Amino acid sequence: MSHKTLLRTGPLLRGGISPYGPLGLPGADGLALPSGFTGRVVARSGHKVAGLTWHAAPDGGACFPDGDGWIYVSNSELPLLGGASALRFRADGTVGDAYRILSGTDLNCAGGATPWHTWLSCELGHRGRVFECDPYGARAARPRLAMGRFKHEAAACDPERRVVYMTEDEPDGCFYRFRPSDWGDLTEGTLEVLCSSGHWQAVPSPAALRTEARHQVEDARHFDGGDGCHYAGGVCYFTTKGDTGLWAYDAQTSALERLCEGVRAITAAPSGDLYVARETTEVDVITPDRAVTPFLRLEGHAGTELTGLAFSPEGERLYFSARRGRTEGHTFEVSGPFRG
Repeated sequence: MSHKTLLRTGPLLRGGISPYGPLGLPGADGLALPSGFTGRVVARSGHKVAGLTWHAAPDGGACFPDGDGWIYVSNSELPLLGGASALRFRADGTVGDAYRILSGTDLNCAGGATPWHTWLSCELGHRGRVFECDPYGARAARPRLAMGRFKHEAAACDPERRVVYMTEDEPDGCFYRFRPSDWGDLTEGTLEVLCSSGHWQAVPSPAALRTEARHQVEDARHFDGGDGCHYAGGVCYFTTKGDTGLWAYDAQTSALERLCEGVRAITAAPSGDLYVARETTEVDVITPDRAVTPFLRLEGHAGTELTGLAFSPEGERLYFSARRGRTEGHTFEVSGPFRG
């Protein structure tokens, strides 16, 4: 969890001085980074990495601690063959292993990590499910049907209120939270939807066949295509792809604020800085004082979408993928003096 978050009120301030300085010239892989940072491609769709053929359409991702090393998990947004794969990194940053943690599922777009070190992989298809996966590859993935059957996009855990926030990729999608009966066990619980009144209301039938979840509560608030989702420091940030908005739901005050436009994916560093992927092949950093400045630019990858932003457990490396449609995909790692 981040130590700090954005100031509660006030506009974002673009054009300030980056905490990392200006971007340099792009390197061989097309990454333009601030001085002191380096980047590399750790996996390519259709190519072998540690014996595994890396999946196409890499999307949402997260990192997990693994002894002296760490694991990066990545979804695959392919129909019927989606699932998720993992890269296991040694302490020196080399890839020691790669393996599947979920197979045979449909359009696994984004998701989210849990505090008990599992990965929630979300299906984007009609009546999509949430699968709880073991990033370490020891246990089989399990569907968590109490979390609803709809076009799941992303999930973010709030350990303070013991809920899981979720977005829905529909033109009139909703913003949900799942309140498990027992924190740490997602098999049973209550699905709630955020309403226009600012209150949460239970969805009567989360897996109903006829009336979809977003249409079951009359006062439910609707958003134009829920997308990325990340919880940090008492705030759940989420994006809406239809209008490219970045939203902040303050879980302490129940206030909802639209911060800016032009954002698709989001994560947070231990410093409290937010890192947002733009609709272009750029990533900006938003500091807790709301200054917005460039962090990286990816050249030579026109037409790609940046997905799966995630920091390693110690905050020293940033991972993301650049995907073009459902075929080409490159998964990158950026290392350097990130703020602590």
